[in-house]
Amino acid sequence: MGVSERKEREKIEMKELIKAAALKLFLEDGVAKTSIRNIADEIEYSPGTIYLYYKDKDELLYEVQSNAFGKLLEVFRENATHNDPVERLLEISRTYITFGLNNPELYDLMFIIRAPTNVDEEIHKANGGNCLDFLTDCLAACAEDGRLVVPNVQVATLQVWATAHGLVSLNLRCRLKVMDASEEEIPNILMATMESYIRSVTK
Repeated sequence: MGVSERKEREKIEMKELIKAAALKLFLEDGVAKTSIRNIADEIEYSPGTIYLYYKDKDELLYEVQSNAFGKLLEVFRENATHNDPVERLLEISRTYITFGLNNPELYDLMFIIRAPTNVDEEIHKANGGNCLDFLTDCLAACAEDGRLVVPNVQVATLQVWATAHGLVSLNLRCRLKVMDASEEEIPNILMATMESYIRSVTK
C-alpha cells in the first residue's frame, strides 16, 4: 500500500471513529449538550483534530444522521422484497415501525430533532432521500398496477410516511398511554393501524 492510500485509509478510519463517538454522545446526552470538545475527549484527541474533518457540530450531526438513514435503507432492502407492490408497501411500513420502536433514541436523532441547517446543501444532499425514494418507488409501482387509490404518488408518499411517523412518534413520546392497551400490545396495534390505512388507499 502506497503512502497516499494509507493516508486515505487513516482519514476514513478517523472519521468513522469521530462519528461513532458523536453518535454515542448524541444518544446518551442529547445533541444540545454534546460539544466538539466532549466528542474529542471521548476519543482522546484534541478538538482541533475533529475540526480537520468537520467544520462544526452541525456537519458532524448531518453525517451521523446520514449513517442512520443508511441503516434504515438496509433494513428496507432486506425486509421489503415482495413482488406484489401493495404487499411490499406493507412490508416497508412494518419495517419502518419496527425500526422506530427498536431504536427510539436513534429515531429521535433522525426524525424528531431539528435538522442541522449550517451545512452546504451542494455537498450534503437531503438526508433520508434514498429511504424516501424506496417508498416512492413502491407507491409508483402500485400506481402502475392500478392499485393506488390516491391519484398523486407524491401525495401518497407523504401520507404513508406521515402516518407511520405519527404512530411511531406518538408511542415514543408516551402519548399512547391514554389508550386502554398494555405496552406489549402497542406494537401490534400500530401495525394493524398502518395496515388498515394502507388497505384504504390501495386496491
